[in-house]
Amino acid sequence: MIASNTAQISYITLSWWDLALASSLLLIDAGLSLGLRLGMTRSMIIAAVRMVVQLLLLALVLESLFALASPWITGATALFMVLFAGREVAGRQERKLRGLWGWGLGSGSIFFAAVTVSLFSLTTQVNPDPWWDPRYALPMLGMILGNTMNGISLGLNGLTSRAYREKSAIEAQLSLGATRWQAFNPIIRSAVRAGLISIVNSMAAAGIVSIPGMMTGQLLAGVPPLDAVRYQILIMVLIAGATALGTLIAVLGGTYRLTDERHRLRLDRLKAVH
Repeated sequence: MIASNTAQISYITLSWWDLALASSLLLIDAGLSLGLRLGMTRSMIIAAVRMVVQLLLLALVLESLFALASPWITGATALFMVLFAGREVAGRQERKLRGLWGWGLGSGSIFFAAVTVSLFSLTTQVNPDPWWDPRYALPMLGMILGNTMNGISLGLNGLTSRAYREKSAIEAQLSLGATRWQAFNPIIRSAVRAGLISIVNSMAAAGIVSIPGMMTGQLLAGVPPLDAVRYQILIMVLIAGATALGTLIAVLGGTYRLTDERHRLRLDRLKAVH
């Protein structure tokens, strides 16, 4: 467990006026959309309002969860987060799998990867008492979940899009005796790579191009820089591990679903979302 050596931590409290003043920067976005006729003004306003409302509700929910400190309520909240993330994965696909596979593959991959990695960290490196303490478990799961969701979304989208575009090449290999795994091998590698690019870029840029979000928050809260760095390193390697694991499971599962036991391509199991 990493503990701070600072006896007392001070932080700056933001007023609602401070937030309102900062929000005026959104006028730049609205002006850009209107000036270039991007057609995004309405969606920007809706997104901003949703962000404020959702975060305020989150604050109220977290206060209640921290006060209750119940393992069952914490587990139910974590499950809800995972299921919603699975829904987001399905909604981001250009062509998604039909039926329960469309939602279930993303949810299952996220659940296994994010929950496994979160449990590993909570019971070893962070090690709060109790290990399921919502003050630690939910924020950590949320950070891992969001990044893993993005990786899985990109991986699955790359898999299904390329399978649809390269139908003739895949079927040609299958007709020549290749197994489904052999025919899909370059597509699988490309899809997994697409899912990992974001976290690889984030790790490469951390500390030089950018100060990552968690570290920035801790620094603003008065945590010593070295302690903040240790936590940020921990979070980023956890995210990298969960993203790799989840993306690989999702891509392999998608490949399995897009073929059958006779090693035939089954694009009829796909449907266009847009």
